[in-house]
Amino acid sequence: MTVAVGSDHAGYLLKERLKEELERSGAEVLDEGTFSGEPCDYPDFGLRVAEAVAEGRASKGVLVCGTGAGMAMAANKVPGVRAAVCNDEYCARCARRHNDANVLAVGARVVDEETALRVLRAFMDTGFDGEGEGGARHVRRLAKLEEIERRHSRR
Repeated sequence: MTVAVGSDHAGYLLKERLKEELERSGAEVLDEGTFSGEPCDYPDFGLRVAEAVAEGRASKGVLVCGTGAGMAMAANKVPGVRAAVCNDEYCARCARRHNDANVLAVGARVVDEETALRVLRAFMDTGFDGEGEGGARHVRRLAKLEEIERRHSRR
């Protein structure tokens, strides 16, 4: 599995730690930057990771900024991306199970490193419930999201 990762300056150190964890677990990591703690603009890196996922160069993405919100906003502008801000394990599991989220956004100024690692593991280890019993509702809801995306996409 290839996972694209990206951060702004606020999330740089935590991104590096999450990247290590992904590599340790056997994932191939595509690092889309930033590569230092120097001030930079989060939309640039959110876009890079989102495009990697949308284009199939990565199966999932992980983004880190101060809150996770800005990165998720940037990533969700790319058709086919479902980025979720998850700063706890419950949200990470639900984002995968119910929403088939393909990009995780974490807030480096919101959670500590150990919590972020647990969130990452929950996101990576949880599957989409669309194929299981009761999964039809999740598939139906994703189809509605895709219709909204088609209706409003400029691509």
